Amino acid sequence: MSASHGRVLICNCFKTMSLESAADQLSGDLAAPVCTELCRGEIATFETAVAEGGPLVVACTQEAPLFMEVADERDAAADLKFVNIRETAGWTEHRGDPGAKILALLADAAGQSSMTPATVKEITSDGMCLVYGAGQTALDAALALEDTLSVTLVLNAWDDVLLPPVLPFPIYRGRLKQLTGSLGGFDVTLDDYAAMLPSSRGTPDFHLPRDGARASCSLVVDLSGADAPITAPGKRNGYFRAAPSDTVGVERIVREAGQMVGTFEKPIYVAYNADICAHEHAGKIGCSKCLDACPAGALGSADGKITVDTGICGGCGSCSATCPTGAIDYQYPARPDFMTRIQTLIGAYLDAGGDAPVLLIHEADHGMGLINALARFGKGLPPNVVPLSTHAVTSAGHDALVTAFLAGAHAVVVLADPKKTDELPPLEAEVSLTEALLSGLGHSAAGRIKLVATHDPEDLETALAETDAPRLLDAPIRYSPVGGKRDIARMAIATLHRASPGAPEIIELPERAPYGRIQVDTEGCTLCLACVSACPAGALLDNPDRPQVSFIESACVQCGLCQTTCPERVITLEPRFNTAAGAIRPVVIHEEEPAECVSCGKPFGSRSTIERIKSQLAGKHHMFQSEQQVRLIEMCDDCRIQAQWDADPTFASGAGDRPKPRTTEDYLDAESRGLSVDDFLKDN
Repeated sequence: MSASHGRVLICNCFKTMSLESAADQLSGDLAAPVCTELCRGEIATFETAVAEGGPLVVACTQEAPLFMEVADERDAAADLKFVNIRETAGWTEHRGDPGAKILALLADAAGQSSMTPATVKEITSDGMCLVYGAGQTALDAALALEDTLSVTLVLNAWDDVLLPPVLPFPIYRGRLKQLTGSLGGFDVTLDDYAAMLPSSRGTPDFHLPRDGARASCSLVVDLSGADAPITAPGKRNGYFRAAPSDTVGVERIVREAGQMVGTFEKPIYVAYNADICAHEHAGKIGCSKCLDACPAGALGSADGKITVDTGICGGCGSCSATCPTGAIDYQYPARPDFMTRIQTLIGAYLDAGGDAPVLLIHEADHGMGLINALARFGKGLPPNVVPLSTHAVTSAGHDALVTAFLAGAHAVVVLADPKKTDELPPLEAEVSLTEALLSGLGHSAAGRIKLVATHDPEDLETALAETDAPRLLDAPIRYSPVGGKRDIARMAIATLHRASPGAPEIIELPERAPYGRIQVDTEGCTLCLACVSACPAGALLDNPDRPQVSFIESACVQCGLCQTTCPERVITLEPRFNTAAGAIRPVVIHEEEPAECVSCGKPFGSRSTIERIKSQLAGKHHMFQSEQQVRLIEMCDDCRIQAQWDADPTFASGAGDRPKPRTTEDYLDAESRGLSVDDFLKDN
């Protein structure tokens, strides 16, 4: 490990794992010799290391709270990072030395300090909470929440309610019709809404109900047992939901919701660049992949552009993974940082002597729970399985998967939460695209990429045991992931192509792939250039000097706007990846000889278009009966106007000489002569 990685403290956790090989390679980066009980009998070693200041990586996450408390008590200035090497590497019963993986995990932890942090937004919750639910369960939850929140209770059922002698909040009846917004800004619409009568003796009595009642609040606790009124309820900050019969779930909600008062920071997961968006042009819809992929309903369409509700967005990243242009760009982490992490993990593993790496991409909470269970009650992870924890596995697109294989991975396993199966189709499409790229380049894609959605550690263990793909490349290749999404993706694919002897220039891809070319039926094309104006990626170009359309294949995102805009319907899409050098240069796909003005000789329009117009109008339209009138069709705009003026100077107005304007003086003069206004207007 290089000196730039900072200092490292490692502990064999009461001699439950072997760290000798890792310690040998860490060399001078160790802040102290390998510890045995760093969190207990050797805590002084940590105190000494943290007192020195500077970056310090502690290879333990279980006792991170203790280490942070000690550091705070000592007022230490060290920049602390914690990494799990025990459950992810050291605790394993598989044959092989975990040292290489431990070094890879340490390198990954150290490298994350240079990552670009996501922008955050502040969200303020004033504690106004709507508790909506059924019967006594909802009432009890509202009473428990009243200690910390300002509660309003709306009941959708009340047969079993026993009203208390002191009621600290208002009670209403109602049916939740619509709910929009997120933490700090929910808008609620209720039907059958009525206030409870204070004279209620047995079950609650209410005033006359009404529909369409509206209100706002910061939090919503839904204990109705009905279907959620919002998309992706598990991702909506400030919305808490449990079945009335789920006692444990209700208690958890009361505990969590009661703390949601104050100002909170939420990452802005995606950034949007409207300039390169291929969603719409002139009322024609092109690409809607991000809208189709978003499970939370955080994306919308307005004025031809995509809108992003950052309050609703849960950061799954599907929109960014599937966006063909990079207009939706994931920021948690940013794409270059994610590619760098992949290369750092696998590169450090191989540099340390590791063999046949399998990259395991998982979400922090769900994946770490399964890895922990395997380590404590099973055989643990195999030494060659290198875990990469991220916020959402669905943010990994084909660019990340190709990068992993370039870096030296034999296979990639993506571990998903089965609760989020509705989010997986975009990821499955990215996997299919990657497999098509690998197959097209002459590599075996079988078993290279596995998508495992499970809560069962044994399922994960089985999937990893069955992953035995051969080496893809003779030697790993690292590249610098700079630029936008397409820049990085094309760079990775082109690099893989160069490293694949005998690979063809053209790789056929599945439908809806973000790479390809267009085919134009030149017999029907009129060179109207509607396609050029519609193209959001600059893949279609015109020529100001002659009727011509050129095409840059590397820029085409297969959005289909040119196809839907073309009035002649002569454009079709052809998904493929062209690795030839010529793919980045304009190629003329259709051109014609220009029509020359019969009066001044200036080129204008295309000859075929002028001839087509002549055939449709000459002698068939009342304005083009004579030879002189037909000749106007063959003139440029300037000459056409001049010819019409020369033939009839009144043609522009169509009414002869312009009438003399009437002034106030004219009306006053008529009045002095005893003329009425009507008589004056008749005479003038």
